[in-house]
Amino acid sequence: MPLTLRPPRKGRTPNFEIRGTHRGPKGSFRVETTSGTPRRARALEILRAIEDCIDTHGCWPAPEAAPDPEQPTFQSAALAYLKAGGRRKYVARLVQHFGSTPLAEMTQGVIDAGAAELYPNVSPATRNGYLYTPVSAIMHHALGDACPVIRRPKGAKGNVKTDFLWPEDAFAIIDAAEAIDGEFALYLLLLLYTGVRKSEGLSLLRADVRPAEAAAWLRTSKNEDPRMLQLRTDLAQRIAAHLEASRGHQGHGDRLFRFNEGGHFKHLLTRAKLAACGLPCPKRRPTKWKPPAHRLAFVGFHTFRHTWATWMRRYGGADVQGLAATSNWRDPRSAARYAHVVSREEWSRVESLPDAASIKQQQRNFK
Repeated sequence: MPLTLRPPRKGRTPNFEIRGTHRGPKGSFRVETTSGTPRRARALEILRAIEDCIDTHGCWPAPEAAPDPEQPTFQSAALAYLKAGGRRKYVARLVQHFGSTPLAEMTQGVIDAGAAELYPNVSPATRNGYLYTPVSAIMHHALGDACPVIRRPKGAKGNVKTDFLWPEDAFAIIDAAEAIDGEFALYLLLLLYTGVRKSEGLSLLRADVRPAEAAAWLRTSKNEDPRMLQLRTDLAQRIAAHLEASRGHQGHGDRLFRFNEGGHFKHLLTRAKLAACGLPCPKRRPTKWKPPAHRLAFVGFHTFRHTWATWMRRYGGADVQGLAATSNWRDPRSAARYAHVVSREEWSRVESLPDAASIKQQQRNFK
């Protein structure tokens, strides 16, 4: 039976499968593999590539050729990337798969086939993060401007979430957090007024925060881009008081906040959300305990980042290019990713965002 495509099967695999037998110069060869894609046109391209491989080499996958010592391979490029301080996550498995492949042969088809083989039953966003992103980083480090454009799988950005908090809900959570742990409330306020990610806020160092200059230096980020943050005046004052009060206390070390990304840290947010909704919550999360249904259940640490962006647009008047100018996001052309110091003109809009006192006064006036 020639190679054919078997459609995606609900509950089994979201991708087309390639099955059948193809006759090559050295006889017939049986194939049963996933295409790694739900797109029929792309699955047919992979099917044809398998047929071409069998016709050329008499087998599939193609046998590995002895590497040319003068030609850089993916393995040598990955090693150079790691020595230069590149991210190690996911690289080992990529080296195991692409190791001896010359960089000149790391084409889109080779990368796509590797993605289908290494991560056949994951979402496009996961496949992008596990394979396409590190492969791209390694090749860009090795080839620079000569690196070919690597197309990401459709759906690589995952589901775009736009959840945000209205001011009264945001400040209700922060007020509840203040009653639980003042330092945790300050951390949430930092997320709300700077738009940094959870891990970025936790990684801030005391030495990199300058309340007198209303600034904080973020050494690294998800995209490995350092950037300067501008702090609202009231936030800078609270951080200054926190630095003074926590000076010499155990648990802080060099970091601004003492928390780690653990279960207790996440439970603090759950307690604050439930308290904001008038619901009780245990101080420590019991085994197999699930929080009751409540209207703020959608709120996570990343929601404060979306809230910052929404408030900057709605209350601060910033547009898409203005948000990119803060370097919290890269612009569509990634032109702002090398700007280590943010535009003060755009960051000055943070002073226009709501504060707890004004929102409470509005609520009193309305009543």
